[in-house]
Amino acid sequence: MSASYTPRSPLTPEERAKRKRFLSATLVTCTAIAMIGGALHVVRLGANRMADMRARAAYDLSSVHDHIRAAGEDLQRHDQNEHMPHAAGYSLDEVDALLTAEQWRELDTMAIIPAGKFLMGTDRPRADAYDRPQHAVTLPTYRIDKYPVTNAQYARFVAATGHRPPLHWEDGKIPTGLELHPVTMVSWFDAASYAQWAGKRLPTEAEWEKAARGADGRRWPWGDQMDPTRLNTYYTLGSTSEVLRYRDGASSYGVMDLAGNVSEWVSDDFEAYEGSDAPAEIFKGRVAVAETPQDRAMKIVDFIPVDAKYKVLRGGSWKSDPFSTATYHRNYSWPQYASDFFGFRCAADVTPNAMESRP
Repeated sequence: MSASYTPRSPLTPEERAKRKRFLSATLVTCTAIAMIGGALHVVRLGANRMADMRARAAYDLSSVHDHIRAAGEDLQRHDQNEHMPHAAGYSLDEVDALLTAEQWRELDTMAIIPAGKFLMGTDRPRADAYDRPQHAVTLPTYRIDKYPVTNAQYARFVAATGHRPPLHWEDGKIPTGLELHPVTMVSWFDAASYAQWAGKRLPTEAEWEKAARGADGRRWPWGDQMDPTRLNTYYTLGSTSEVLRYRDGASSYGVMDLAGNVSEWVSDDFEAYEGSDAPAEIFKGRVAVAETPQDRAMKIVDFIPVDAKYKVLRGGSWKSDPFSTATYHRNYSWPQYASDFFGFRCAADVTPNAMESRP
């Protein structure tokens, strides 16, 4: 005998309302659980990322105060250094003894960059606006230092001229083991003074970029792919490195350390490229001004436009993120500023007679 089917009676309005509330509550609960789970996942990812960054740091993060200074502190210390009496430092003979004759010859080498056209700047949409647009530039033949100016070379300048040493040279002497590292804590004015003493000049921004990227518009001196083994950047070492260290980072012209290690002063003011869509305000010099005693006490400042220009720095540094070391990337600062990641190299014109006399 088959079971008889008894149809269910229709839901009452009260039952429908109750079921609807139950379904709504279930949906809200599921959504909340999903959101909490997603938030926990993001937190976990962030924790893993922080752990990875700590593991990659070049020094114990408990001593971070020894490595990172407050904004403007370098400038204040540099300004104080300019007005302090300085120890005698080295004699010229003592400077010469810092390196071998072969090392001196290598450091003093300059590369010849042939005349011709190259691509300057970039059209990459994710690049900083002031790095755009890409444009062709034609330069005559010129020479540029194979390496950034080192502490040893700068010591020779200081000994010969009496120019004040960088502020971190205790008793006017290079910190132990840094003779072949690029000189730092030098302002644009220091760099220009050295270049004049050496019978050279600071490179133009275009000269620096051509030496770095060659005639084929490459993104880094060695090619179009970032390779962290070829440069000192992003706190890989936590400090500057010897200019002879990253030989695989050479440009197509054989010029070294054009990516990473130190950001290098060039001669140019920071100006917009022709056709740039960068906001004009970026290129206007501004200084921080606290207008009242209360503002100064609370360290509240306004950035006031002034009739002065920033100077350009190129190449990124040991502190930079890797993409700031691209050949087309521009940085800028006030010419009187100095920092532990600012350095420079020199350039020189090439006359026809000089070319004819080369072996």
